[in-house]
Amino acid sequence: MAGEHQYDGICNNHVTSIHCHILCFCSAVIVTLEEVNSQIALEYGQAMTVRVLKADGEIMPIVVVQNATVLDLKNAICRFMELKQQREGGVKHISWRYVWRTYHLVFQGEKLEDDKMRLKDYGIRNRDEVTFMKRLRKK
Repeated sequence: MAGEHQYDGICNNHVTSIHCHILCFCSAVIVTLEEVNSQIALEYGQAMTVRVLKADGEIMPIVVVQNATVLDLKNAICRFMELKQQREGGVKHISWRYVWRTYHLVFQGEKLEDDKMRLKDYGIRNRDEVTFMKRLRKK
């Protein structure tokens, strides 16, 4: 059929642009199914990107569903860092228990202390920035 391949090589409709984006991303690194699903959810507005600022200034773009909890964000940060380590090498193991005992996640000066609370209840929206803040020691 003449019109059957009208989109070959052209990213001009929504689904095709998602496929082109994924193919471009796939050619650079090995992509997990979870990452592909996250990108699709972002395209359809079912997920959001939370920019997590580390102490060294690095910003991690973390994708979570729209109704994600603080615990979901923490788990997504862990997965992001594990994938990054696999791809780049470096540190072999991170003690996440130590990380969460030592640092708070903070949004606009408010500590995200309740793991069960939804991010949107803290006022966190797509592309908002959350930072790691060192906890004060209890003496």
